Amino acid sequence: MANKKHVLPGFGISLGWSVTWVSLLVILPLAALAGKTAAGGWQHFWETVTDPEVVATYRVSFGISFIAALINGVFGFLAAWIFVRYEFPGRRILEAATDLPFALPTAVAGIALTALYSPHEWIGKWLEPHGIKVAFAPLGVLIAMIFIGFPFVVRAVQPVISDLSADVEEAAACLGASRWETIRRVILPPLLPAILTGVIMSYGRAVGEYGSIVFISGNIPFQTEITPLMIVQKLEQYDYTGAAALGFTMLAASLVIVLIGNRLQAWGNRFRKHA
Repeated sequence: MANKKHVLPGFGISLGWSVTWVSLLVILPLAALAGKTAAGGWQHFWETVTDPEVVATYRVSFGISFIAALINGVFGFLAAWIFVRYEFPGRRILEAATDLPFALPTAVAGIALTALYSPHEWIGKWLEPHGIKVAFAPLGVLIAMIFIGFPFVVRAVQPVISDLSADVEEAAACLGASRWETIRRVILPPLLPAILTGVIMSYGRAVGEYGSIVFISGNIPFQTEITPLMIVQKLEQYDYTGAAALGFTMLAASLVIVLIGNRLQAWGNRFRKHA
């Protein structure tokens, strides 16, 4: 049997470079964060992460992010479906615009949203008389999180919709299935893993977001402060171990989110393979 020739060098060299690269860029910084957190002691860590103002930021960062991810799951699926199944003028422009949050600096996004939704600005001046406050309120935080997380759902679901044959839907219709039955029994089962993966990625992105939220939120204590802002405040106060403690907490939460996302992706791959 002829030996297979690989583009990259042998296993030993490739593994060595990979481990070195991952260690320098990922493992060492995370280990340094854990070490800095441990330097402050358990009591300081517990007092920092359970401070009432910090706990209030958890409700904003994790709670509102969850709501934003669910909204993105619904509308991201609809957008992906439209991009794949329909042709209309401006579709490519609209599809390209969906990726803007990937490339747009988050601070620019925050300034743009604030310029739209502030009480005397374009949209905000029409909402304010009706008692709808967006800027400097939890609703503004929600909109910012939806904005930065929306592309993750679209790009996770769109390839799966492309692989989904329209013949199956036509067959279901010919057999007498209603539109809702077709959606529930034919369309959603193969798409559900991709939708859940996109929602998890959107959630993880929103949890750690800072730039696009800090402007529109107003940073009101116990109302619109986010956990990344508390980390910055700790650094400004030279409380490096406190900032590391909050960073370590966010790291642990992000790790859980990533693991769940990876499990969902693996489940989706197995589902499509046996479908």
